[in-house]
Amino acid sequence: VQLQASGGGLVQPGGSLRLSCAASGSIFYISTMAWYRQAPGKERELVATATRAGTTMYGGSVKGRFTVSRVHANYTVFLQMNSLKPEDTAVYYCNTRLRTGSSASLNDYWGQGTLVTVSS
Repeated sequence: VQLQASGGGLVQPGGSLRLSCAASGSIFYISTMAWYRQAPGKERELVATATRAGTTMYGGSVKGRFTVSRVHANYTVFLQMNSLKPEDTAVYYCNTRLRTGSSASLNDYWGQGTLVTVSS
């Protein structure tokens, strides 16, 4: 299983970016798809999650500014980031919890990370 994230870059404060992450490989069932981020010198933190049923949850610092969505058919999750702030600068990682077979257990998989820099 591979997760390929894209969409990071340099943006000015107040700007927007849209991250994408596509999962591929031996996938039988995907439960949750999520985004985490890690800023320099800080621990990795949860940004947003989207369950298979469509429930979404956000970290406190991004509520009202970020929107997570997913497309079940092609195992893709998006993160629309608006009103970006310098403190949003971090490497953003996508995460998915899935089964590779009908009898397999749920396991976590991570993408390679995409850098988001918010600076004037």
